Amino acid sequence: MIQPPRTPWGDFPDVLIHASESTVKQHPAYKAAKAGHGPSATALVNDTMSEQQNQRLVDMLRGHNPALVSAHAYESEGINAIPEVFAVEISKAVGWSHDAGVVQINVVGHTGADGFSRLARQAEFEGAVQQGCEYVLVDDFVGMGGTLANMKGYIEAKGGKVLAAVSLTGKPHSAKLALSPERLHELRTKHGTELENWWMGRFAHALDTLTESEARYLARTETLDTIRNRIAAAKQA
Repeated sequence: MIQPPRTPWGDFPDVLIHASESTVKQHPAYKAAKAGHGPSATALVNDTMSEQQNQRLVDMLRGHNPALVSAHAYESEGINAIPEVFAVEISKAVGWSHDAGVVQINVVGHTGADGFSRLARQAEFEGAVQQGCEYVLVDDFVGMGGTLANMKGYIEAKGGKVLAAVSLTGKPHSAKLALSPERLHELRTKHGTELENWWMGRFAHALDTLTESEARYLARTETLDTIRNRIAAAKQA
């Protein structure tokens, strides 16, 4: 099995989150949008998208003309329509192009999942990437950030460059994707080189390409055996 690639974070900016979880998830159109109903997704996005965050994105990337690419994920009810519609609506608002060529090809079942399930079942992507093109990632929710990390890795492994990421909603502390040196040191001190070697063998990327939230979750897990056992159980579930 080919594992999704990941690439170094560098100075990757925090995810721009547009609305609170309660605002998005309690919206009357949310469930239908999540299940793939396009008009419901449009209604949800138009009601919760932040003009201020769109302007922050433009200001942050002034002088760039990136394409917006979304993580349209498979859910148990269907293909989640929110990320694609969100990308389209941002495209209209800021005048950048929308590229629908990159698609998620596996079902990960992250909605409502715990951290080990998110780590075990990682998103995989395929599709055309324009060599040398700059991209902004668009998703409906950022939890631990693994989907965005894998999408970034896929695009950059194919010759693109990811400049930023936006999400309709998510955990405020999850906005920081780029792993801090302090968190990486904490993780390596806690679990040593044995975790690093196992992780490379299992997921084909080093600990320094984890997100801040992923690394924090692993650093707070008591033992390496617990990590391995919980990930194995989640993968089989």
